[in-house]
Amino acid sequence: MKNLVLLTGAGMSAESGISTFRDSDGLWEQHKVADVATPAGFAANPARVLSFYNERRKQLLEVVPNPGHEALAALEDYFDVHIITQNIDNLHEQAGSSHIIHLHGELMKVRSTGYPYKEYTLTPDNIEINIGDKAEDGCQLRPHIVWFGEDVPQIEVAIKEVEKADVFVIIGTSLNVYPAAGLLHYVPKGIPIYLIDPKEVNTNRKDIHFIKAGASEGMDILRKILLDQ
Repeated sequence: MKNLVLLTGAGMSAESGISTFRDSDGLWEQHKVADVATPAGFAANPARVLSFYNERRKQLLEVVPNPGHEALAALEDYFDVHIITQNIDNLHEQAGSSHIIHLHGELMKVRSTGYPYKEYTLTPDNIEINIGDKAEDGCQLRPHIVWFGEDVPQIEVAIKEVEKADVFVIIGTSLNVYPAAGLLHYVPKGIPIYLIDPKEVNTNRKDIHFIKAGASEGMDILRKILLDQ
């Protein structure tokens, strides 16, 4: 099987009803980045940050994978599919995809503020983390999210997957956030690259095949292209 490697962003989950951060009505319009997505914001007001991610988890429980997620999972019948996602939701997993790298962390996981490599998975009936909720080491729990200014531990793993790609696909990301956007530099020379997004995405690359559509429609188009090949 050929290796199909995908980079997915907020546009992948937008059709499921998950708010994006950068749109005019997105989460950054309602919350300052520095307040809820930085180590300094957590240090200044941990209760506010914990509440913000508790609300994100509640929203996640109310949505389901969209046809784009499902079409991507179905491609595992034809390709060795590896997904690198900037999203912190678990909709790829819910849709049935098997190999997923979460660059920016996972909403349904938390970790200790003292020992960052120990993760705990939350359950749907226990999704809230509040002040005083502690890890086994006695330290306060925090969201298992890569905040602005923090290292991206999974980027090296993602680079290795991209370097093995026979086909590379980008879905629903503006390619403005690094280091994720830099993964394009590791795509093997000469392999096909597809970019699915309903909006214009500024890039200097001349070897990208653009599919101007949302995630679901775009995946339907892409599936036909890939299977016809």
